[in-house]
Amino acid sequence: MHQATIAPTVSYYDYIIIGGGTSGCPLAATLSQNASVLLLERGGSPYGNTNITDLAAFGAALSDLSPTSPSQRFVSEDGVVSARARVLGGGSCLNAGFYSRAGPEYVRMAGWDAKLVNESYQWVEKVVAFEPPLKQWQTAVRDGLLEAGIRPYNGFTYDHMYGTKVGGTIFDQDGHRHTAADLLRYANSSGLTVLLHAPVHQILFTRQGNLTTPKAHGVLFADANGLAHRAYLRRGSNNEIIVSSGALGSPQLLMLSGIGPRRQLRAHNITVILNRPMVGLGMSDNPMNAVFIPSPNPVEVSLIQVVGITHNGTYIEAACGENFAAQRTFRVKCLIIEYYVKQIGQLSTLPPKQRTQEAIEKAIEDMKALPQSAFVGGFILEKIMGPISTGHLELTTRNPNDNPSVTFNYFKDPRDLQRCVDGMKIIEKVIESNSFASFRFDNISIVTLLNMTTYSPVNSLPKHANASRSLEQFCKDTVMTIWHFHGGCQVGRVVDRDYKVIGVDSLRVIDGSTFRNSPGTNPQATVMMLGRYMGVRLLHERLANEERK
Repeated sequence: MHQATIAPTVSYYDYIIIGGGTSGCPLAATLSQNASVLLLERGGSPYGNTNITDLAAFGAALSDLSPTSPSQRFVSEDGVVSARARVLGGGSCLNAGFYSRAGPEYVRMAGWDAKLVNESYQWVEKVVAFEPPLKQWQTAVRDGLLEAGIRPYNGFTYDHMYGTKVGGTIFDQDGHRHTAADLLRYANSSGLTVLLHAPVHQILFTRQGNLTTPKAHGVLFADANGLAHRAYLRRGSNNEIIVSSGALGSPQLLMLSGIGPRRQLRAHNITVILNRPMVGLGMSDNPMNAVFIPSPNPVEVSLIQVVGITHNGTYIEAACGENFAAQRTFRVKCLIIEYYVKQIGQLSTLPPKQRTQEAIEKAIEDMKALPQSAFVGGFILEKIMGPISTGHLELTTRNPNDNPSVTFNYFKDPRDLQRCVDGMKIIEKVIESNSFASFRFDNISIVTLLNMTTYSPVNSLPKHANASRSLEQFCKDTVMTIWHFHGGCQVGRVVDRDYKVIGVDSLRVIDGSTFRNSPGTNPQATVMMLGRYMGVRLLHERLANEERK
């Protein structure tokens, strides 16, 4: 890894990958085996940052609002605050660590080769996936799901199977996070150059001869001092630029480079290379709704380990924590703080346009004033598959470091709302199950728990007095993100099934922005798999073309 400040003004490579995230790292590692690769990451390194590497510090990186934070906060037009990664390793440096594969039907619908998919998952899992140590609270949730009828019990497995299971985690037995950046250990170091703090401002195109099809042939990127650098593709029909900048970054960069809706591009004085109205459309985020459950007994610190995969299109997961009030510094490990205030930073009383950093900090201080006993416990959450509801993304500025405007339209489709209601009913059954009895207060009703959640600062949406009586209203009032947003460069709309940008030569998009639906219960395993999968395919194509020559 190098800082972009050491990069030459002009350089040449076989492949230029934009985005060293969950897909970009395995892709770069694979392609470096038989080609020269430049990997450009707009953020820094995850190594040496305990807020990333230590499970006990989960949420700290997400709550860091500094310009150098590995997490860049954004607020959707729906009023839900979220975060996008700005670090080598991408979202795998920030998430709750759950590792679970996509189901066989998802693989079939994507048109992927099942054998290579399986091999690619295994390649990833040798480095980053582990079996979690299931302790008392997670065991109670698991058994509560079985009591609630989410059967069969499938034990520990990476596979996506109906019923209740223990999934994988990217945290090892010592509580240390392993990320997509770790997959770079597979790389041929002589074939790979990794530049940090190297935001790409534009993909460069040429039109060769009389051809009307634009051809990507280089990129313009900046270093930390603001100096411009250009990297170009070497001559060769196999050489390509690959965008792996995520669901927000990839459509944003295509637009900044002149590929997107003509109206938007002209509004920002961007030269139109190719009018592609579908760039930025199909944006989706799996809505999350959760119930916090105070516990009369101590609970372990654990992130997502158990999942109930239902037939009605909802997934049930859980996390918990404990406080360390004896410590000098205030550190509430309970995830009600991490999710509801610090990492999400949402204020229920203010609309998004009026929310300020001072107001967020005041909310955190208010939470600190609460008795420590209020934060012993955990939460059970549900997220819906898909989802069916979609939105759109638009440019706000021509600066690639600025967030675009994104609308997800949570619960716009009534089928998504019904799935949330179904999921909440399952959560109620788990809370009331015999298996979970030791982790709930007998005198706190389900209605009280729902009210507690409703009036917590989980988002900036207006609250309704009847939310605890209407699960539909509860779902709308308490919707949060679980960071599984996708779309914007979808297969069949912006890229073809080989992830080539339609209407452009030597340009692909390989990341979650190409997904129509979020894979499995949690997408990171499949995004990492896709980077490896497509890297292998591209190397095979390269070898076949060289043999023909």
